[in-house]
Amino acid sequence: MNILKFKPSLFSVICFVLISANCFAQQGHVTINQDKSIPKLLALKKELNKDENTSDRYKIQIFNGNRAGATSAQKEFHSIYGDWHSKIVFDTPNFKIWAGNFRTRLEADRALKRIKRNFPSAFIFKPKKS
Repeated sequence: MNILKFKPSLFSVICFVLISANCFAQQGHVTINQDKSIPKLLALKKELNKDENTSDRYKIQIFNGNRAGATSAQKEFHSIYGDWHSKIVFDTPNFKIWAGNFRTRLEADRALKRIKRNFPSAFIFKPKKS
């Protein structure tokens, strides 16, 4: 009786060993064929996304006044917040300092909270489309 029980399990083990011996993991090699201009296009897209003139982005105005005050405020802003870009914009008769280029209002609100510590008159706005 023990021999009959042993034969099916022995047969199963032998079949498993023979089948698994024929199954090997496969080694593969992937070759990507793409147009050579795709990296250039991706770099161009990245530059376009950085464009400051996009009117659907939020900005923070940190100063409004004369040229000397604008230059001074911009230097102070860069010394404190070097990671954000700012620019002087002339809107007759005043010079304004605009900082940042935020995609969402939430990003702009977080930045404004930091900026208000040193520039209490700062506020968020969306530039008008030209």
